[in-house]
Amino acid sequence: MFKSVLVANRGEIACRVFRTARAMGLRTIAVYSEADARALHVRMADEAVLLGPAQASESYLDGAKVLAAAKATGAEAIHPGYGFLSENADFAEAVKAAGLVWIGPPPASIRAMGLKDAAKKLMIEAGVPVTPGYQGEDQSADTLTAEADRIGYPVLIKAVAGGGGKGMRRVDRAEDFADALASAQREGQSSFGDPRVLIETYITRPRHIEVQVFGDTHGTVVHLNERDCSLQRRHQKVIEEAPAPGMDAETREAVTAAAVRAAQAVNYEGAGTIEFIADASEGLRADRIWFMEMNTRLQVEHPVTEAITGVDLVEWQLRVAAGEPIPLKQDEIGIHGWAMEARLYAEDPANGFLPSIGKLEHFRLPNGMRIDTGVEEGGEVSQFYDPMIAKLIVHEDTREEAAEALAEACGAVEVWPVRTNAGFLVRCLEHPRFVSGDVDTGFIGAEEAALATAGPSAVLMAEVANHALDRGPPDREETSVWSSLAGATGFRLNAEPVGTVRIWHAGEASDVRPADTAIYQRHTELKGDLILGFEDGLVHEFRDRPPLSAMGAGPASDGSLRAPMPGKVVAVPVKAGDPVKKGQSVVVIEAMKMEQALTAPYDGVVESLGFNVGDQVGADAVLAVVSVKE
Repeated sequence: MFKSVLVANRGEIACRVFRTARAMGLRTIAVYSEADARALHVRMADEAVLLGPAQASESYLDGAKVLAAAKATGAEAIHPGYGFLSENADFAEAVKAAGLVWIGPPPASIRAMGLKDAAKKLMIEAGVPVTPGYQGEDQSADTLTAEADRIGYPVLIKAVAGGGGKGMRRVDRAEDFADALASAQREGQSSFGDPRVLIETYITRPRHIEVQVFGDTHGTVVHLNERDCSLQRRHQKVIEEAPAPGMDAETREAVTAAAVRAAQAVNYEGAGTIEFIADASEGLRADRIWFMEMNTRLQVEHPVTEAITGVDLVEWQLRVAAGEPIPLKQDEIGIHGWAMEARLYAEDPANGFLPSIGKLEHFRLPNGMRIDTGVEEGGEVSQFYDPMIAKLIVHEDTREEAAEALAEACGAVEVWPVRTNAGFLVRCLEHPRFVSGDVDTGFIGAEEAALATAGPSAVLMAEVANHALDRGPPDREETSVWSSLAGATGFRLNAEPVGTVRIWHAGEASDVRPADTAIYQRHTELKGDLILGFEDGLVHEFRDRPPLSAMGAGPASDGSLRAPMPGKVVAVPVKAGDPVKKGQSVVVIEAMKMEQALTAPYDGVVESLGFNVGDQVGADAVLAVVSVKE
């Protein structure tokens, strides 16, 4: 066994690998960018090396810099985590050529499974069922359009080198295909350096089923059962669970056997995941489950598999990379209980799930459960990296108990001023369809109204009113909590309040009767002029005096299209003077690895464009102005 390991990654996965490595007595080495100089994973490691600027291309994606860091620190092995260089066969080869241990599959296996079109052809030869579609070499727009017409709409465009939902677009109508194709190609190029795509038939009630596989250098390949990752938004997984609801023993045997054949076909070593898409219109059936792709790395959702099998997959990775055999035989790997994982994203569900960046001034996660995170209170959520800031994992005897425990945990999350999806997760987990196991990848879109952000409860508002009383009168002369109590008979400090208190939320005033402190159930906290109320994973901002200015801003009435966050302009499909229809894309920016299209607010004319493709823009920058069509 090697004595030291460098993790070529950041955030929660770097911290996760360090925990196991330390438990095994290994020396740990971190790498970091300038933006991550004070990050948790840097402080957690025994040693850390600066790679370069915040941009991933100049730091975490620069293989030469990572290898130089390994050499400088005397690292004996490199663990790539997931994302960044984890599925880069050239980097894996360079690690081996440098005389270091690569904690991952052979470069040939990465190449064989790295391109979705080639992988599908290989799976057909191995007898693994694949999704009907087109994975040809001809990438001309005319050919791809003709193939989409042949397959029949709806279709799914997928970047051949893609993963994590990047470079993936559902297209329902032929007239939308060209724009969707261009967007998928751009995202494929920017995320993976490869604009090529494949096209698949879009299954209308799809479930995402995946199987954890593991191979060693002695020719053994085992599976660790399946996971269900169907709860997704824009092809990004939100909640994962193991085992899959509705999976009977016969179907499990067929799917896991196909996964093992897939891994054996590429002489696989280490941790990998075979992803399948299932047509859930008639439940889970072996003849309606097809191969989608293989991820030749550890998955984000690996903790749910660890929970139901009792296996530390990172420890297996380290031991197998050192030449040891897989510790367990196939018949020794079982399923124990039910596990669920929720991904906590820094994003704002009330504002179209836009990424939320900034300092984590208030950051509290629940106790008594497994949480994988790479941030802490006082840290920063950067515009440069993925918005996932934590994973909450529960393990219970039954699915119902797991869903209830995870909903409670998500409801206890407190984060401010960065916004998160914690409240959204609670509503997903408590939705009757989810509780019953009736979930497919279209669940969030279909239940959008029921999952919408909720307002504060009467209980919380009463407690906020009481908190307003506790902090005393305001310094400035304004209509406030105190004016509403001025005529209250018998009112005095530190006594039972009489009458109502005026508080403001989202710019609206409400007169609220303060709560009895004996029935406090929520959490409130003062932050300057604000009283924060945390409830069911949400944070509500209250004031006990009128706001000095309007809170927040809606769509600009002057036709200005403003950047919702810092980012890079990746497309400008119009020119100044062009007529546009309401909802038509005018400028597309990329931030936190996702594209965001800014569209025309009404039928009109593009009056001006403020930036060009490739320009970096700041938050609230005016990217374009659309004037009303005369």
